[in-house]
Amino acid sequence: MSAFDTVFTAAGIDVLASPPQAPQANAFAQRWVGTVRRECTDRRLIVGERHLAGVLTEYPEHYNGHRPHGSLGQRPPNPPPQVVDLNAAHVERRRSWAD
Repeated sequence: MSAFDTVFTAAGIDVLASPPQAPQANAFAQRWVGTVRRECTDRRLIVGERHLAGVLTEYPEHYNGHRPHGSLGQRPPNPPPQVVDLNAAHVERRRSWAD
């Protein structure tokens, strides 16, 4: 048992080992891996291990900061601060100089 497991055991939490290659054992991890494959690596030509590492390092920022999530009303979990809430914005039409 590792020191990590010892902390949880001391708190009264049962530590369960998930079997390798069992898709239903860790649904959250499987969902994340599937999303990364479908939306990131399947749509790009990866030319090497270094390129893959760079792509996979940048993807969580896109996933959490820009990508729309259906459960959040098509908003990202951590929206960029410069995004304007269109429900609160007031748009006013002015006559242009060409009219």
